Amino acid sequence: MKIGILGAGQLGRMMAISGYPLNHQFGFSGNANDEPSALLGHMFALEDNADNIESLVAFADVITYESENTDVEIVREINKNVPVYPGEKSLFITQHRGREKALFDQLNIPCVSYQMVNSLTDLERAVAKIGLPAILKTATEGYDGKGQFLMRSEDQIKEAFESMNGVESILEGFVNFKRELSLIAVRDTDNDHKYYPLVENTHHDGILRLTIAPAQNIDIDVQKTAEHYMQTLLDEMDHVGVLTIELFETENGLVVNEMAPRVHNSGHWSIEGANTSQFENHIRAITSMPLGDTSLTHNFSAMVNIIGKIGPTQIPLTMSNANLHLYDKDERANRKLGHINITADSLADLEKSIEQLKDFLPN
Repeated sequence: MKIGILGAGQLGRMMAISGYPLNHQFGFSGNANDEPSALLGHMFALEDNADNIESLVAFADVITYESENTDVEIVREINKNVPVYPGEKSLFITQHRGREKALFDQLNIPCVSYQMVNSLTDLERAVAKIGLPAILKTATEGYDGKGQFLMRSEDQIKEAFESMNGVESILEGFVNFKRELSLIAVRDTDNDHKYYPLVENTHHDGILRLTIAPAQNIDIDVQKTAEHYMQTLLDEMDHVGVLTIELFETENGLVVNEMAPRVHNSGHWSIEGANTSQFENHIRAITSMPLGDTSLTHNFSAMVNIIGKIGPTQIPLTMSNANLHLYDKDERANRKLGHINITADSLADLEKSIEQLKDFLPN
C-alpha cells in the first residue's frame, strides 16, 4: 500500500522504517530535501506549493500525519479523495487545549482545572477562580515547554498575559504530582485496541529527556484505569492509529494532562522494547492489518533523548543492550536529534546502563 505522510520529520522517518518490511511505500510532504524523511520515500511538497499536496494525494492509498498542528482544512479536503487517519475529529480536538479539556470533562476523565483566556480581564478572573500557582499556555501549538508561563504570584498577571502575544490562551491549575506518566495505545478500523504499559517520563526545561518502561510500582488497577480513559477517548473520536495521553500520578489518582493523536516521543522505547513498536502498529492500524503484540521484549526498557548536540555516540555503540537512533538533523539548541534505547532484564542493569549514558542527560 502507498502511504502518504503530512510532514517529513523524524516521526515520519520512523514510520517508514517500520513500514517497509510490511511491503508499503511512502511519500512525504515536507519543506526541504534535507528533512529527516527525505531519503526514505518520495518527497512531494516543497516550499508552500499546494500542487505538491495534490501530488501526495494522487500517490497515496491512505494518508497520516506527524503533528496535531496539521491544518484541519487540508485534512478535510484530502479526505474527500483519500482516507486520512487519524480522522478530522481527533485532529480538531487535540490541536486546541480548550477543546481537549472540554472533551475530558464530557467523558468524566479527571483533568486539571482550567479557564480560557482572551483578555487581561479574563486572566484576572481565571486566577481568582483557579488560584496560584497556575500555568498560562497558548490554546494552540506550543510543545516541549514552549508557549507557557508559570505564574506564582498575582504580580505576574500582566507579564504572563503579555508573554502570550495576544493569542487565545488557557490557564491551567498547577498539579502537585508524584511523577509524569504516559500511555500509548492503538485502535484500528475494526475497533480493535492494543495498549502499551504506562511509562514514566522525566522532563528538563519542558523537553522529554528520559522514559522508563514500564513505570515502576504501578498497580494493575492504575493501568486499567488509564486504559479505560484511553478507550473512552479512542472510541469517542473514532480514532484510527496511535493515540497518546500524558498523565500526572497524584495522591488522588491519575489526572490526564493532554493527548497527542500520533506516535509519540515517550513511545520510542518500543522500537526495541516491545514486540511491535508504536510505529509499526500505527502503520498496521491505518492499513487494515492486524494489530501487533504490545508486550515487552525484556523486563525493562528506557529511552534517552539526544538533545541539542549529538554527543559521544561511541558509548551506546559499544553497549550490548543499547540501540542508537539518529534523525539526520543538524545540531541546534533544544533540538531533538535522536534517541538511545536500552533494554534490560533487571532494574539494576537498566539503572547501570542509564548511568553509562549520563553524558546525554542534563546534570
